[in-house]
Amino acid sequence: MSNATLATRPATSTVPVADEALRARVFALRDGLSHGLIGAETLVERLLIGLLTGGHLLIEGAPGLAKTRAVKRLSDGLDGSFARIQCTPDLMPADLTGTTVWRQDAGDFEFLPGPLFHSLILVDEVNRAPPKVQSALLESMAEGQITVAGHTHVLPDPFMVVATQNPIEHAGTFPLPEAQLDRFLLHVVVEMPDEASERRILDLVEGELNHHAEAMSVKLTVAEIRAARAAALNVHVSSALKDYLVRLVAGTRTDKAAPDLRASIEHPASPRGTLALMLAGKARAYLRGRDHVIPEDISDLAADALAHRIGLTWRAAAEGQTARGIITGLVQRVRAL
Repeated sequence: MSNATLATRPATSTVPVADEALRARVFALRDGLSHGLIGAETLVERLLIGLLTGGHLLIEGAPGLAKTRAVKRLSDGLDGSFARIQCTPDLMPADLTGTTVWRQDAGDFEFLPGPLFHSLILVDEVNRAPPKVQSALLESMAEGQITVAGHTHVLPDPFMVVATQNPIEHAGTFPLPEAQLDRFLLHVVVEMPDEASERRILDLVEGELNHHAEAMSVKLTVAEIRAARAAALNVHVSSALKDYLVRLVAGTRTDKAAPDLRASIEHPASPRGTLALMLAGKARAYLRGRDHVIPEDISDLAADALAHRIGLTWRAAAEGQTARGIITGLVQRVRAL
């Protein structure tokens, strides 16, 4: 079966003018992000994929790679509330969720919402937060709600968490549990820029120091975000491509595709990984101006969508293998027939 078959879209498909205008607005947001983030095209695309799917992102990279800057710039392009949480070992769950206080004049308790009651949340250095805080964050990411003093409070819609972590520091950190990692749609690893990109970064920052940083040219409304999410969700995935998706994720569980790679996996990816990869693929296709998913959408996103959802055996880890390397190997073995 050819790639053309995998990407087949019904002949009756048309794109309304209103949808094209909406897509143009999303593209303008992408261009605005890219303008202020030199050499970060992959990060920009992943942030927009999270926005279009309603998924949460974990961004990992060394200090100084504009992880926080990227999320703040995204917030400038959205007509929604934004909050930044700096994680520390002494952080308490109430610092995120909010708390109830006694109002003597009213003779009653009043709930004071915390920073989680915003549409876009930046959780800086999430692995510095203690387990109790991570558990409070898990409920908000998984259910879109939080529970305080026995009362459940619904969070805003849209609601998106972007967490960052530093891979080179270990003192005072609390590794994220598997259940927490599984709630992130994508785990994005930010690499060091090349020399040409770093030279452009110098010019960009120098210009911003001498003048005000250029404002985002577009600000998507909540209604536009919801409409764009609906449009991305409507992107077509052929039956053959769904079969490819399932075979790829099943390669983390069975010996059929790559028994040598499967032997290095202690904990395989669950069906949530398959669903995450499909939704991310739809959003990528939408951002590329297509109304259908192609195999390249899946292969490009596989490591970001699946690597944090598998656990390696102690032997594989001792030999220096990585989860991203295993998924990359599976993508090379499992072909879109």
